Amino acid sequence: MSEQRKQWIYDLLKKGIEHGDPEAVKVVDETQYKQHNPMTKEGDVGLAELFAKLAKTNPHVEILRIFSDGDYVFAHTEYDFSSVKICFEVFRFEGDKTVEHWDNLELKQPNNASGRSMIDGETKVADLEKTESNREIVINLVNQVLIGQNPEVIPLFFNITDYTEHSPELSNDLDSLKQALCKTLPDGSPYVHYQTLHRTFAEGNFVLTACEGLRVGVHTAFYDLFRLESGKVVEHWDTVEEIPPREIWNNQNGKF
Repeated sequence: MSEQRKQWIYDLLKKGIEHGDPEAVKVVDETQYKQHNPMTKEGDVGLAELFAKLAKTNPHVEILRIFSDGDYVFAHTEYDFSSVKICFEVFRFEGDKTVEHWDNLELKQPNNASGRSMIDGETKVADLEKTESNREIVINLVNQVLIGQNPEVIPLFFNITDYTEHSPELSNDLDSLKQALCKTLPDGSPYVHYQTLHRTFAEGNFVLTACEGLRVGVHTAFYDLFRLESGKVVEHWDTVEEIPPREIWNNQNGKF
């Protein structure tokens, strides 16, 4: 079932967006579907309208990585509409229909100081038997390093001698993460402040987290994808998206 669900989501994103194919949207259960992208309407009608509109822009969709975690399928994607955006998509299934959706998009940024893009790197899922232990490691990492803003414990969670960073503002040198955690605004508040870990998704050596907080004082969603080897993070990707004010939302389900 997990591989079939991955294929359904692949078709939903690829055929639905590139070609506006209404058949691809049928994997959505319109009677239950709960949409957490604040700017998208509810149900398959909302998606069908969105995809039909996007198809007119001759979009290109690249599905870079796709994973399954119980009733969830999550994917790392690149969308080329009028601009190029990198996204994490999360869908919750009940049986053969998806009934809930979350996402986080960011305009594609130039390669970082280590020459890595937001999307290149490893794609192969491994160590399925370590899914839960890797999930627990990343939960502790987020709570202690990102929410706790404690750079001193970075070596407990990251492979400091063999690490690849894809975040545009960081580099393979983990000192860049330490500096980001210590960076402050003129009023003394943190430049980046992870506040709440809402969700964690995992398959084998890949773990995705969805967090809420502030970036430069602005209400922000942080999605972080970690790849682990032997209990340590060896690779990281992310997207950072400002959460729009509630008065302009097209649904009231909340970002998370």
